[in-house]
Order: sequence, then C-alpha cells, then structure tokens
Amino acid sequence: MTVWDDLVGQDAVVATLRAAAASAQERVAGGPGPAMTHAWLFTGPPGSGRSNAARAFAAALQCENGGCGTCQACRTALSGAHADVALVSTDGLSIDVAEVREQVRMAAMRPTQGRWQVVVVEDADRLTEKAADALLKSLEEPPPRTVWMLCAPTAEDVIVTIRSRSRQVVLRTPPVDAVARMLAEREQVTPELALQAARAAQGHVGRARALATKEAVRERRRAVLAIPGSLTSLGACLDAAATITQTAQAQADEVAERLEGAERDALKMEFGVEDRGRRPAGYAGRLGALEKDQKRRRTRIARDSIDGVLIDLMSFYRDVLAAQTAPGAELVNGDVAASVAELAAAGTPEQTLARIEAILACREALEANAAPQLALENLLLTLRL
Repeated sequence: MTVWDDLVGQDAVVATLRAAAASAQERVAGGPGPAMTHAWLFTGPPGSGRSNAARAFAAALQCENGGCGTCQACRTALSGAHADVALVSTDGLSIDVAEVREQVRMAAMRPTQGRWQVVVVEDADRLTEKAADALLKSLEEPPPRTVWMLCAPTAEDVIVTIRSRSRQVVLRTPPVDAVARMLAEREQVTPELALQAARAAQGHVGRARALATKEAVRERRRAVLAIPGSLTSLGACLDAAATITQTAQAQADEVAERLEGAERDALKMEFGVEDRGRRPAGYAGRLGALEKDQKRRRTRIARDSIDGVLIDLMSFYRDVLAAQTAPGAELVNGDVAASVAELAAAGTPEQTLARIEAILACREALEANAAPQLALENLLLTLRL
C-alpha cells in the first residue's frame, strides 16, 4: 500500500506527482533534477480527492522511497503529525490573515526532520483578501526548501496572482466503477451496495464510503429523496423546510459540542485559568475570539449539511428529467426508481428543468448568506407538485 492508493480514478494526477516527487528526491541528493515547483494548486470537484492528493504528495516528498506509505515519514505526513508538514484547514467560513502569517513565518524556516517544509492549505478558496495577500508575498519570494500546496474547487476560486504563481493539478470526478471497486475491496461491502453507493455519491469518494458503511447515512438520504413526492400542500412545504433546517442544525451542534469543550479546556490550560480564580490578561480576548470561531464553525457545518440535501434533490430531479427525455437511461438513484417514474409521469421536462434551476438558485442564495429556512421555504414552494 502506498500514499497514492486513496486517489481513486486519478491515474494521470498520480503519474504527475510521482514524477515530481522523484525529481525532488534527485534534487535533494544533489543530482541534476529540475528545480522543485514551490507552489501547487490542486483543483477538482468536491469529493475528487484534492486534499488527499496534496497530503499524499507531501508524504512522498518526505519519504526516501517516494511515498511508500509505511515508513514513519509517510505515516506522520498523512496524519498531520510530521514536524515539517503543516495542514491548514478551517471549520469556519474563512481562513484569516493571522493564521496565514503564522504559516508564512513557519514556512520560512529550514526543515527540521524532512527534506522539505510543506504547507497544505486545504481550503484555499476560503482565504480572506488580507490572508491571500499575506500568502502572495511568500509565493513571490519562496524559501528554497518550502513547498505550498493549495486546494480549491476551481482555479478561479483563488486570486489570479496566486494561481499564476502555482502549478495546477486538476483532478476529475472519479468514475463510478472505480469508486465501487474501491468500496468493495477496502470496506468489504457487497458489490451491489458498493455500486449503489458510488452512483448515489456521484463521484464523491468520502460520501460514497459513508453511504456504503453507515445505515444512518443511507436512511437520511432516503428521507431526503422522499421529499419531492411529499410536497402536495403549503403546509407540507413549510414543514419540510423546517425539518431540513432543524436536522442540519442538530448535526452542526453534535459535531461542535464534541470539539468545543476540549478547545475551551485547552485555552484554560494555556492561560493557567482555574474555575474560580482570576482571569489572566489576554484570556478574555482569546476566549471571545474562540467563541466567534466556534459559532462560525456551527454555521458552516449546518450550511454544508443543507447543501448536501440540495445536491441529493438535484440528483433526484436529474433522474426525473432523464426518465422524461431518455427512457431507459441509467439512474443515479436507481433504488427509488418508482418514485422517479411517478414524478416523471406527473410533469413535463420543462417543469423539471425549472425545478433544477430553482435548486441551483437556492444554493447560490445560501452561498450569498441568505437565511437558510427562508431560502428553503421558497425553494420547496417552487418544487410543490
């Protein structure tokens, strides 16, 4: 098993990164290899494996064997424990300038254990304007042993001055059969369940794995796919919108509560705070900043959950449109083919297209910070039968 094994259906990308890692090894050893590219931009649709590719490449650069997957350098780089591999991600809505400045400062140092100082920014599209400017300065004058790896859905999601200084690696949506084969081999699920999960996830490897291995995830999906057929009245639409919002918030609260206590305890330990003692100078400000970050994280998790619902709804109406215009076409949601056929018979392709466009408009509204419940109510009233 190597560090590249999790990159499902990305053979061209793996070949490029393997060659770059081998060239970097030659360069470190004093050979004639070309200079190492100091900034890489990994792009691709959600679930294609952008951050997995960056992490695998980071491990390969630190590994004597180009990413064997078993040595300490590989294991620690992949897990985030390697001293010379920094993983920058965010549970909030953005990555601020303070975080980037700290990483720029660390990136300027020579590697302590490995061959390269690597910084993986998993959500480069969430960099604030000031954070992007701070990063740009490091890319313009890179230290000799520093490599930045930025991940974003598309190149257009990062500022032009950053992408012009980066080598782009474009990942594709993994083929359904490749994802299904991976699930059957690694998760030991039946080929039928693996194929169903791969189709339903539409190339999102992480979601496919969750669908294949967790009954609760499959049950939530079934509940979402039942929504279109239930929208027969105004009350049903409003109830469905409320249920989606409440479920998303509950999921956000569950995740956040698991993390927030430990974060507050770590802050107390850092400042030496006791439950009934005096608060040291600076503690109140750090606590306030932490609470703001935690609130932003809850908001992001809830919105990501709602977006997952909208993607499932869009895949359902895609199937309805396929049934209306190309009978016999393979369905994404084959397990609910009867519901798809029922809605296909009850409407026209033009109506289905209008519903898909309404879902896209709702996603854009939520991206622009619209109130989730109001946006969902407006959408579901549009989808009403």
